[in-house]
Order: sequence, then C-alpha cells, then structure tokens
Amino acid sequence: MAVTPFEPVVVALAAALRARGWKIATAESCTGGLIAAACTAVAGSSDWFERGFVTYSNEAKVELLGVAQTLIQAHGAVSAEVARAMAEGALRYSHAQLAVAVTGIAGPGGATPGKPVGTVWLALARAGSAAQVELLTLAGDRAAIREHTVLHALKRLLENA
Repeated sequence: MAVTPFEPVVVALAAALRARGWKIATAESCTGGLIAAACTAVAGSSDWFERGFVTYSNEAKVELLGVAQTLIQAHGAVSAEVARAMAEGALRYSHAQLAVAVTGIAGPGGATPGKPVGTVWLALARAGSAAQVELLTLAGDRAAIREHTVLHALKRLLENA
C-alpha cells in the first residue's frame, strides 16, 4: 500500500503521543473526518487516537461539542471563536489530552464577504492550557484546501504532543 502524504507526520505524532501516554481527539467541519482518517490509517492508532467528531452542520457543533448557538450567530461557523469552542468541546467530551478543531470554507461555494474560499480556522486545545487559534489562508481547489488543512492540523498536533 502506498504511503500517504500524511503518514510521516502521523507516525511521528504517534511516537510523541505514546511517549507521553496521551490521546487526541479531532473536531472537524470542512475536512469532514479526513484528519481522523489520516490518523487511523496508521496501524496501532488505537493506542493514541481517542475519537473524532465530524460536526459539519451548525447543529452538530452545538449538540456534540457544546458550541453556543449564540457564538455561531454572532461570529459565524467559520471564526476563531467557534474553532476555539470546537476544540475545547472535543477535549471536554473525550478522554483525550489534546484536541484539534478545524472550520472553514473549502469551496467552491460558501464564500462570504471577508471570508473567501480557503479561509480556515484551526484551534488546538490541550488539557490545562488555553486553546490556541490560528487563521489559515489557503489556495487551490476544494481537495487541495482540505489536504492542506489536514497536514497543517497534524503538524500542529505534533508540535504540541
């Protein structure tokens, strides 16, 4: 089987998490579970991958991750505030020590004024620390934007594991 473009990062992430005895959780909107899929494509991931939330709809963000509906109404689903709440919710509703969340506009539609296609918010939550939020401005088609988002999320997890 061919090595995926994510496998080297995931293998390094797995080693770092195993060394600490940590598990991760993912909360995904625009990537639709691709971060979780990249993690679980590597054998032995059950040692360190705890769970993944695919919260594509606003309702799912509210119901599964505890994101406040008022936060979505005030800032939009694609925002720093919602990404932070998603990551914190993934941590709260799992047994993980580290969680990543992504919400964005992969295209080709969905852009709004001030939020063009390629706008992605990534948040990382770690037990006992304030969540970190980062704005990604990505180029390319839908597949490229999603792939870049997955790779960026995996690298952030590795840096914090």
